[in-house]
Amino acid sequence: MVLDRSPRLDRVFRALAHPARRAILRRLVDREQNLSELSAPLRMSFPAASKHVRILERARLVRRRVVGRTHLCRIEPKPLAEANDWLEGYRRMWEAAFERLDGLLEELKSRDAAIKPDKDKP
Repeated sequence: MVLDRSPRLDRVFRALAHPARRAILRRLVDREQNLSELSAPLRMSFPAASKHVRILERARLVRRRVVGRTHLCRIEPKPLAEANDWLEGYRRMWEAAFERLDGLLEELKSRDAAIKPDKDKP
């Protein structure tokens, strides 16, 4: 599990905090795209898209390669997997807590049923 005090994890969550950067990542899931393709549906300028991609690059969520004047971007899944691992630890913790609560509620129902007389019986 990734440590709570991880600068790498901090960069990933900071990068994911902006909706435009999440949209860029979604667009890169299917295929590599250039900055013009990434910026067009977001209605942002090339420099704005480039800035967002730089933030994603610093978080190592995206890798950019330059072919002539074209900047091609592709998603890097490893940092997302690390963030998911960190979140998964909390999911397991909450799941275990809810299972304990379910058990307690079932126990209380059983006690309540044993204590209360059945209304249908004379």
